[in-house]
Amino acid sequence: MFKSLGRFVLNALTQIGQASSLVYSSVFWLFRAPLEFAQTMQQTVKIGVESMIVATLTSLFTGMVLALQAGTTMQSILSEPIYIGTLVGFSLVRELGPVLTAFVVAGRAGAAVTAEIGTMRVTEQIDALHTLGTDPIRYLVIPRLIAFTLAIPILTLFANVTGMFGGYLVSVYGLGVSSYTYLEDITTFIGVDDLMHGFIKSVFFAFMIGVVCCYKGLYTRGGAEGVGKSTTQAVVVSMVMILVLDYFFTAILNALGI
Repeated sequence: MFKSLGRFVLNALTQIGQASSLVYSSVFWLFRAPLEFAQTMQQTVKIGVESMIVATLTSLFTGMVLALQAGTTMQSILSEPIYIGTLVGFSLVRELGPVLTAFVVAGRAGAAVTAEIGTMRVTEQIDALHTLGTDPIRYLVIPRLIAFTLAIPILTLFANVTGMFGGYLVSVYGLGVSSYTYLEDITTFIGVDDLMHGFIKSVFFAFMIGVVCCYKGLYTRGGAEGVGKSTTQAVVVSMVMILVLDYFFTAILNALGI
């Protein structure tokens, strides 16, 4: 038992150390080397643009469900569907927008990034980069980290708007709320601080997903089976870390009044 526990702790500490080294190397190369512009743009399209449809669809129906649940609850309590726009807006802007968007990108683009880098590792393409004098962190990791950090906050903004539109459809055409009332509920109670709250969290979610997926890809072992395992681990760890970071950043930002 103690041997298994010690092995688990040692393995966890090793992975934390390797991930920390990856973050340090990424920050180092980010400010010391020219940006791989073509790679960065290509990864931004793959991670951001190609994830837009699924991210906006997810947010659209989330907003519709929120409006339906809020409206029926208000009708049962107050006999009138009021403050639906406020409830939908706050839920999306502060929590569900950044969290669900990060989930979607981690599951779609994060898995692809891990599989791509992992395949390069097991086929010794990364070793070939070392032989050619190219640092894999600068050539492979930096463009993907920048792409994640650019794409997810922008996708979150689109998701927020789409989710509020979904809530608008249900509120106006399903619950009989006037469009003016719905929009006024949003514009009156939701401010810049609320938008910044979700935006800041989305930036940190993006960086974390990039680090986890690139790390799992770089340290892939065991051929095709190892690539599959690394991809699964990257998605699972990313989703768990999103929820963990969400709690801590919510507490910190609330304490700062954001």
